[in-house]
Amino acid sequence: MASAPGAGKRRVGLTVRGRCLLAGGAAMAVSAIVLDERDLVRIGLFVILLPLLALAFSLRAKRTLQVSRSLSPARVPAGDTTTAGLRIAGGALLGSLRIADTVPDAAGPSDRHPPRFTVHRLGRRGARVTYPLRPQVRGAYRVGPLRGRATDPLGLAEFSNDLLDADRLLVLPRVVPLTGRPVVASTALGRATDGGSRQGSGRPDVLIRPYQQGDEMRRVHWRSTARRDELMVRLDERPDPTGVTVLLDRRDDAHRGHGAASSLEFAVSLTASICVHLLGRRESVELITEDGAVLAPAPTGSAGTEDRIARHLDALALLRPSAAGELGGGVSTPADAGVLAVLGAMTPDAVAGLVAAHPRGGHAVLLDVEGWAAREAVPSARRPVRSTVEDAAARLRRAGWHASVVTAGTPVEQAWAAVCGTAPMAGAPA
Repeated sequence: MASAPGAGKRRVGLTVRGRCLLAGGAAMAVSAIVLDERDLVRIGLFVILLPLLALAFSLRAKRTLQVSRSLSPARVPAGDTTTAGLRIAGGALLGSLRIADTVPDAAGPSDRHPPRFTVHRLGRRGARVTYPLRPQVRGAYRVGPLRGRATDPLGLAEFSNDLLDADRLLVLPRVVPLTGRPVVASTALGRATDGGSRQGSGRPDVLIRPYQQGDEMRRVHWRSTARRDELMVRLDERPDPTGVTVLLDRRDDAHRGHGAASSLEFAVSLTASICVHLLGRRESVELITEDGAVLAPAPTGSAGTEDRIARHLDALALLRPSAAGELGGGVSTPADAGVLAVLGAMTPDAVAGLVAAHPRGGHAVLLDVEGWAAREAVPSARRPVRSTVEDAAARLRRAGWHASVVTAGTPVEQAWAAVCGTAPMAGAPA
């Protein structure tokens, strides 16, 4: 939320009406002098003086306006609606006040036709106007600056101000609710990381977590349930502290399409949904890119689930494509970490780089990006020669990876179901 007293750059001048009146008065005065009509000269001088007096009044007038802008909410998923509210307060208006807010094309109305409003009167509580924003593509947007244009009561002179600086609107990737657990090479995935009690010296730990839909009742730990007054489920193994590594392939050359309908935006939405789902299950999630860079570093100190989810979504909202040509980067995850990779088009070298960086395997979600390229007017000769998605999936399976193929138009839920092994994926190789 931004607030300013309306003391920005000020520009004062005559309106079209004022300039026409000034020119007409000058012409009348000159004609009267030529015709020796003294009364007409006085009228001409009065007509000339009127816009000049309005201009002098506008130059000396001190209008104090308190202007504030609020975005509700300031963080919104792509495709949802947020409301921008403007509140204007101050002294009484002698004329009208026209305000125009600057909004980027991707977040709402056209920048050439910004939201415009005219305020004729300010009451005791001021004036308030609102307008909707419907951003379709994730990212950080600037809403503003807010510009105002006021006139005198006769509309002869005007002055314009930069009333308010820009605010930041953060558009998050679309998140789809998911269920189930995926299968990866490491046993890290699917184990909870919270809670545990030691039953005594020399005995193994009894690890527990809150009951979740689908858990077997025979795994309920009744002693912990009675103590916490909440159903708790027993785990047979110690939770893996390394958790799950989610890898997002953001290489520009590996994706097709533009804007919200591109394969990269689908990959970001799928990754965001996976992170929110796993973090909601209290999994330890590390989000990295194709070069091994960590997108959402772990916060210092203790952080709740909502804070961790917000950090991951914010990082994905600001993600930009990479110019890197291949995948791997020589950075590997811990030896016992489970890897879940969301990948674009893969060359044999990219497959080899991924396998070298994560030798214990994992689960790869391969996007058949040519489906997203169907509407691209790019000659095929200009595209790099790539192995087909089936070849890439076969190479990964031979290297010990699980692999599923996602085609254009596949819902995020269905792609996740294929990862979990609960539904067949259309277009996937047998």
